[in-house]
Amino acid sequence: MMWALSPPVWMIAGSLVACLTVLAVGGGAVMPEAAFGMAAPLVSAVASWRIIQRVHATAPARLTNVLMASFVVKALLFGAYVVVALTVLDLRPVPFIASFTGYYVALHLGEALLLKRLLAASGQTLAAAADAPPHN
Repeated sequence: MMWALSPPVWMIAGSLVACLTVLAVGGGAVMPEAAFGMAAPLVSAVASWRIIQRVHATAPARLTNVLMASFVVKALLFGAYVVVALTVLDLRPVPFIASFTGYYVALHLGEALLLKRLLAASGQTLAAAADAPPHN
């Protein structure tokens, strides 16, 4: 039954376990930077996975365009988030950037693998999804 959990639940659980592990190893010296470094990539990954699932189910031909648009939106939002975290919240740069980068890479790798699995289950690749006729 454990394997039936949705990908966002796994993303959240994995991120929290990783953050608690970092806290256990680094102690208070890495907080709150580790938590703030996790927050934006996690929210982004969960939200984008929900969008990917919805678009794939309703209009698979739009998936590539949606992924490209979400990339631009994420780049802008992440840039603003990092600026706010380092200037307004005055977080220490090294632990924040290390945490942010680690979560960003891990969660996006997870999204890519989930996307590959989602498309394979429907007999598609991303290129084929772009050429698919619209769902009615």
